[in-house]
Amino acid sequence: MAHRVHDRPSRLPVAQATVLALPPSSQAKDLRTRWTTLDSLLCGAFAGAVAKTVIAPLDRTKIIFQVSSNRFSAKEAFRLIYCTYMKDGLLSLWRGNSATMVRVMPYAAIQFCSHDQYKKLLGSYYGYQGKALPPFPRFLAGSLAGTTAAMLTYPLDMVRARMAVTAKEMYSNIMHVFVRISQEEGVRTLYRGFTPTILGVIPYAGITFFTYETLKKLHTERTKRAQPYPYERLAFGACAGLIGQSASYPLDVVRRRMQTAGVTGSSYGTILGTMREIITREGVICGLYKGLSMNWVKGPIAVGVSFTTFDITHNLLLKWHQMGYFTH
Repeated sequence: MAHRVHDRPSRLPVAQATVLALPPSSQAKDLRTRWTTLDSLLCGAFAGAVAKTVIAPLDRTKIIFQVSSNRFSAKEAFRLIYCTYMKDGLLSLWRGNSATMVRVMPYAAIQFCSHDQYKKLLGSYYGYQGKALPPFPRFLAGSLAGTTAAMLTYPLDMVRARMAVTAKEMYSNIMHVFVRISQEEGVRTLYRGFTPTILGVIPYAGITFFTYETLKKLHTERTKRAQPYPYERLAFGACAGLIGQSASYPLDVVRRRMQTAGVTGSSYGTILGTMREIITREGVICGLYKGLSMNWVKGPIAVGVSFTTFDITHNLLLKWHQMGYFTH
């Protein structure tokens, strides 16, 4: 009996030692799972805000040409920027950017976050968990991410387009746009141009994410470096944006015409009808591809900055988690 009484305490240190020996492996696993949905949303929102603010004057100018029947040229575009600056001041070039921020921050947050989730789901489904996805699932993850973001934030895109092409007197702020459209044109107007938007987002987001992820994968295979340098990320993002936006640009013109029909006096009702009218009045190249050359300037910059900002903040937050600065 005496032996048994003294034997129990001697077993406790062994059990404790076993428990204390477990954390190293579980800690490593825990560090990998600390990259939460909230972190992804925050980095996506920040990346979208930075990218859109950088190219806001060019974006506003492009929209103005897209919704008008005036012929586009680089000279006319920069003349419009200069005249706007001289007439209304420097900050007028960023008119509608507040609406852009309200739209693009949740859009980018949802897009990047859902892209991570879709990659995990598709990786699990196709048997590539924790590995680079094959080409089609890589494209599919991007398309689904873009579609998800567009569906959830579309009315904000409509508001931003209206603010970009109208004077301050017509719409004083974002809420004023919502109220006036709802009262004068009906709530359904907030979703005018939704179908061409989704049809354009599917190839655009799919090609953009596919190109960026593919270039990063090829870079890793060639250089044996896990992470590209920031300037390499910018180049990969620029290529992705150039290809993606060129592929979906005609639908972007169609959705802008449909979104702003209420203030331009046009009667664009359907996708095919809008396309037919644009082609009849302005031609295929001058109509459906109006402003594309400016998109080739601003698009690669925006996508490059967006992807680079997201990846850098992603890695920075992950590093901070590993160093124990944050606890979930």
